[in-house]
Amino acid sequence: MVAPGHVSGSCSEIVLTCENGREYPICPIAVSVAGELVTARLYTAPHSATYVRLVPMGVGYRYAGKGIWLDGLRGNAQLNFGKNNAVACSVSLS
Repeated sequence: MVAPGHVSGSCSEIVLTCENGREYPICPIAVSVAGELVTARLYTAPHSATYVRLVPMGVGYRYAGKGIWLDGLRGNAQLNFGKNNAVACSVSLS
């Protein structure tokens, strides 16, 4: 959850810390009134971001973009770089 309507110029608010030893910042673009992240930029390299958007799920969440998606439930997530390349991550808010 992010503060409703709060979109910061900094990408350090939400970070995926993954088992591959890397951290992936998430930059919010749009946040719902309820505080749910709706669209964002997911940085997989220092100057390379992928636009991702929330895909409605029954349980948990999915953020999908071109060739990449993030599935999770609360603070646990799996970052998928295509069909055969995934890494377990934890989501942290600063």
